[in-house]
Amino acid sequence: MKLLIASDIHGSSYYAQKLKELVKEETADKLILLGDLYYHGPRNPLPKEYNPAKVCEILNSMKDIIRCVKGNCDAEVDEMISEFKFEDEIEMVINDKVTIFTHGQKYNINNLPKKNFDVLVYGHFHTGFIQSQDGLLFLNPGSISLPKENTKNSYMMWEDNLIQLKDIDGNVIDQRKL
Repeated sequence: MKLLIASDIHGSSYYAQKLKELVKEETADKLILLGDLYYHGPRNPLPKEYNPAKVCEILNSMKDIIRCVKGNCDAEVDEMISEFKFEDEIEMVINDKVTIFTHGQKYNINNLPKKNFDVLVYGHFHTGFIQSQDGLLFLNPGSISLPKENTKNSYMMWEDNLIQLKDIDGNVIDQRKL
């Protein structure tokens, strides 16, 4: 299975459309969204082409392949307009690795979930990375629309045993084989 993982769209119709194009270009089977879809949040500037209603329209057009976790900027009204489910977290076994997908405001490399896992995938911090610690793997696709700390607009691809952090143009920033 080929997963495209993205986070923190924050209402940018420009980057939501770019994400839709990336799903097609990367031939992704599933799109895992790590939250903060529509609202930009009080600490963030308005992203390029801020239009939450358009973002919803774009994402709803991909509803059949989306799995989504709820972010700290996502509200009940966001769930009402979306034709896909918002989950607190997603747990999957991928290549025999117990993987937890979450937004990141609660569980992250500095605050681990109480359950057993091999891989923790989260957004929230707007900085992409692939990092190992104490035999665990931590993945963050960064923000597709509002990167921070001089990182690039980014997303992740996970196919078989290869995980890649890519910039918005598809260039590999970092990668890891499991």
